[in-house]
Amino acid sequence: MSSPRERACPAAGGDEEGSEQALYEVRRKIYPRSVSGVFAHWRVALVFLTQAVFYGLPWLTWNGRQAVLFDLGARKFYLFGMVLWPQDIIYLTLLLILSALALFLFTAVAGRLFCGYACPQTVYTEIFMWIERLTEGDRFARIRLDAAPWSWRKLGRKGAKHALWLAVATWTGFTFIGYFSPIRELAGLAWQGALGPWQWFWLVFYSFATWGNAGFMREQVCKYMCPYARFQSVMVDSDTYVVTYDSVRGDPRGSRSRRIDPREAGLGDCVNCSICVQVCPTGIDIRDGLQYECIGCGACIDACDQVMDKMQYPRGLIRYASERAIELRLDAKQARRRVLRPRVLVYGAIWLALAAVFVGLLAARQPLRVDVIRDRSVLAREVEGGMIENVYQLQLMNATERAMRVRLDVQGLPQLRVQGADGGTDIELAPASNRLWPVRVSLPVDGARSGTHRIEFIVRDGRDADGLRETSSFIVP
Repeated sequence: MSSPRERACPAAGGDEEGSEQALYEVRRKIYPRSVSGVFAHWRVALVFLTQAVFYGLPWLTWNGRQAVLFDLGARKFYLFGMVLWPQDIIYLTLLLILSALALFLFTAVAGRLFCGYACPQTVYTEIFMWIERLTEGDRFARIRLDAAPWSWRKLGRKGAKHALWLAVATWTGFTFIGYFSPIRELAGLAWQGALGPWQWFWLVFYSFATWGNAGFMREQVCKYMCPYARFQSVMVDSDTYVVTYDSVRGDPRGSRSRRIDPREAGLGDCVNCSICVQVCPTGIDIRDGLQYECIGCGACIDACDQVMDKMQYPRGLIRYASERAIELRLDAKQARRRVLRPRVLVYGAIWLALAAVFVGLLAARQPLRVDVIRDRSVLAREVEGGMIENVYQLQLMNATERAMRVRLDVQGLPQLRVQGADGGTDIELAPASNRLWPVRVSLPVDGARSGTHRIEFIVRDGRDADGLRETSSFIVP
């Protein structure tokens, strides 16, 4: 079978004999070099912050229950003091739209900073690379280890790395399940080996996905699988802050002694050391200009600043800057003035408007919800005592975490009477519960003319004198 490079097609427009272009590029393994600096410290801080939130939230308690829990079986979402139901899908929809708009706004201002500092793929890749450096060493040690023949030393280092990777991946998968199943009960079941089939499936699936994506695929996820890398170009412009190489200052590139004046030697500030390429987690050369593979992590900035310090040149040869600022040689103050441009203002205005709607809907959210359903099997019937009776089902939802006692009333026709299945008009609703309540509404035979009449159910709890009102129809045969 031919190799990918053998299955090639002629390069477009190529006149040179034998010019070929591969159908697809075989992955070249990247060995990122470790680097320290301001932005490296920010990445470490964001790793700890995001993982403290992810791993810690399921263990928090609120009113005697898990603070954050997607209870799919009961169709409830517990979020600290709130209980959301499937009927609250509007809140989730608005939250997702707000998140997307925030990403668009942030991208228009500062490019792919989310990718470089807080994206789960980046965060777990960073964690796995820490483990890799701990067990196998830095860049050159890992290259030598991979090139060396198999030995007990190599097997031990590789085995230790994968054991630690699998431990982190398994704990990540367990935590993920803990958002959908009470995590303390889950821990007990896992300890006994008594997890259910679906729990085992998601534990293995999420653990394997974490191990594979962060340990092996890494930059391939960012370059090929993530759609954000592809459509970011429609959200950035020449005033967006991105990781930028100052070619005006840096070129022509070339190595030199620290004692040589680069201007007299006809050189720019770039010493062509390629360390900026060695530290890049996606393996690109930022000096070639902005590329969609760049995740904006700033590793090349830290590396270049260290080289500039050693050469006693000013920092900032590679920095966060806009294309326009580089071309027009704008200072930091002038560049910042261009941040509030029409695109950013439009994104910001839409985001603020939707945020106001979201907050308003949350503030107006009813703790008690009522839905009236007619009993279609019994539209109307005459019962003892000369009464006409219609039967209804009341769907009552207590969206709070306190018990609620409600009272039912009905109006719309003279002499209307209502009673529940037990003969009363009061019912107790448990906290965060959903209950179906059969009720009968009756009227004297001579109380109204034949036809369909509009009536109104009123459900009151002790804290709401006005109550909730739901309309329905009463049929007189």
